[in-house]
Formats: sequence, structure tokens, C-alpha cells
Amino acid sequence: MKIGIIREGKNPPDRRTPFVPTQIKQIHADYDGKLSFKVQSSSDRCYSDLEYETAGVEVGDDLEDCDIIFGVKEVPLEGLIPNKTYFFFSHTIKKQKYNRPLLKAVLERNIRLLDYEVLKDEKGNRIVAFGRWAGIVGAYNAMWTYGKKTGLFDIKRAYQCYDRKELELELKNVQLPPIKIIVTGSGRVGKGVEEILKALDIKEVSTHDFLHLYFDEPVYVVLHSSDFYRRKSDGGFDKSEFYDFPERYESHFLKFAEEGEILISAHYWDPEAPRLFELKDINNADFALSVIADVSCDIDGSVPTTVKTSNILDPVFDVDRNTGKAIDPFGSQTSISVMAIDNLPCELSRESSLDFGNQLIKWVIPELEKEVSPILEGATIARDGDLTLEFMYLTDFVNSDS
Repeated sequence: MKIGIIREGKNPPDRRTPFVPTQIKQIHADYDGKLSFKVQSSSDRCYSDLEYETAGVEVGDDLEDCDIIFGVKEVPLEGLIPNKTYFFFSHTIKKQKYNRPLLKAVLERNIRLLDYEVLKDEKGNRIVAFGRWAGIVGAYNAMWTYGKKTGLFDIKRAYQCYDRKELELELKNVQLPPIKIIVTGSGRVGKGVEEILKALDIKEVSTHDFLHLYFDEPVYVVLHSSDFYRRKSDGGFDKSEFYDFPERYESHFLKFAEEGEILISAHYWDPEAPRLFELKDINNADFALSVIADVSCDIDGSVPTTVKTSNILDPVFDVDRNTGKAIDPFGSQTSISVMAIDNLPCELSRESSLDFGNQLIKWVIPELEKEVSPILEGATIARDGDLTLEFMYLTDFVNSDS
């Protein structure tokens, strides 16, 4: 079996890789050469061609001789080789319109597509993700944004730090007033956010204290779905019902937005679920949020100020409270500064790639040798020119022109 590593084709280029050179070398040894690799040459990847070649990995431009191809982000249409098996984040399972042509091309070219986002263990838990690193970099960027907006301190961008150690050294320059910070979500992404807040020695408080007490130091609260969603009929909350029927619920997040100055959004959002707030709400005099770091980064999704994505070189835009439109960053103290980078782990790409590759080695590589793998079957969106049973709900989406 020959495995290809694609050159990332999105622009600006994603610097991550599914497997780092030392990992490929180890896989080759562990499987007695039964698995070979070929890495598509790239000048942007965080690990150089030379590093792969030094590890004994073949480097070239053509992946036609590979059986399975791994990438990170969506593969450009012109790069999709017919009749191959691909692993990458397709960003199609929420019916993202901008990737409809990608899914159509996958079906037309008889490609088996496996999406990392739906690789799950027998308990239904995700098994490979960059979420922790998205949280780490997202929280750091929230601090960078707040420093730029207020002029209180200045720190390097995350991508300018060689590694996590240097990033944490930069945090020593952060000087926060007694502000309140909101974190939504307690999964991998949320845990990554908390790593940075704890490195800053910021105190965590309860939802009650966050809403009702004054503090003479910066504090943060971690909100779960039950804290800001309630059933429309009676104000209650049932976790199972919420996940099965999110449309039965409404948001009551605004009471937190009236107390917090920074929001770091790290929760998963179902498009059928209510948004945290509506764009019209930001013009209310009681809406206190001035910096929003939307790590989840769903355009026009849970956080409606994410009217577009930003990127590593242009990380922040402001949203005018009166019009709800995006404007240049930091030009107005009354506007809301939004950080909505959709590939945050790229800023610490070598470390996040190493972590991701370890997850693939643990969960995916052993499955490739199996004749039938429930883990891989569950993550297969398309095969033999059609959507698989679990993803048939995408049929109207992929066939629509609107």
C-alpha cells in the first residue's frame, strides 16, 4: 500500500502536514515496509522536502501511483485524482455552500472521501483533530487582539514564535485590567483555550459569580450549552434532546455578553441550533463585548459577527455596531474586533502536525490493513460515485445550484 501526502493547495497555503518525517520513518519500520509513502514536493510545508528525504521518504510531484492520499484542508478541484481514496477536512458535512463544487467533483471522479471530522471511536468520540491547537492559538490571538485594540501591551504574533515555549514567554508581556472573559465550549478546543488562560494565571469563576460579582483581577468563565441555551417551551435543558432537536431551544447568551469584554468561542455549533446572539444585538448599549475570537469560525453561524473569515497575515477585522458590516481593524474603539482565522493551528504548524500525526498513527494507520473497519466506514462520505448511507442527507445539497 502506497500512501501519498498532498501539497496543500489552498491560498494562503496551509503549512501543516498529516505526518512529519520521523513519523513516516517509524511507520515504515513498524509495518516492515508494507506501507510506503510519497510526499508531494512543497515549498510551503512546515517540514521541508529535505527533511523528508533525509528520513528516507520519497519526494516528488506526481501521486498517481499512490493508493491513499492524505491532506489537511480541502483539495483544489484540479488536484483531485479520480478513483483514489482521500483523507482531508472537506468542510461539507454542514452543507457549506462554498464546498459544494468539491463534493460534486468527488462524486463525479469516483473518489472515496474520508473526512477527519467524522472519524470516531466506538463511543462516538472524535479521534483525530487539531482542536487543541486551534484553542491554544485562538486564545493567544484573543490576547494579541485585545492588546492591539487597547494599546495596553504588544506581543508577537503566534506564527512568529518558533514553538509553544516561545509563545508562552510572550504571554509574560500581557497585562490585563480586571476584565471578564467568556469561553464557550469545554471540548478539545475549549481545553486548548484554557491552557493559555491558565498560563496567564487568570482565575476561573462560576457562571453565577461571573454574572453578579465584581472582581479586581481578570477572570474567565467556561460556558456549557446548558448555560446559554434553554428550551423554548419551559426554559429547561436536556442534553440529549438538545443534540437531537436543537431547533426546540433558544439562546439566552446576552446576559453574559453584557458582562464580558472578550469572547473566545470554542464550542461546536449545529446549524439547526440557535445562534449565540443576533447581529442587531451588538448595537445595544448593554452589549459589552469588544473583542471576539471565533475559534470555531462558522461564517454567519453561531457568532454572527463572523461575517467572513480572516487569515494569518490579516487576522482581525472590526464589525461596526450600527451597520453590522466589516470595517478595517482597530480604527474605532466602539466597534467589535473579530479574530476569525480558519486555520489557527498553522501558526504553530510543526507542533500541531506532530500531534495530529500521532493521532493518525494510533487510530487510522492500523485500520488501513483491515478488510472492514467500522472507524473508516463511519468517516466515509462518498464512495463509488455516490454518497454513503449516513451522508445521504447531503443529496439535495450536492444536487442544488442555489
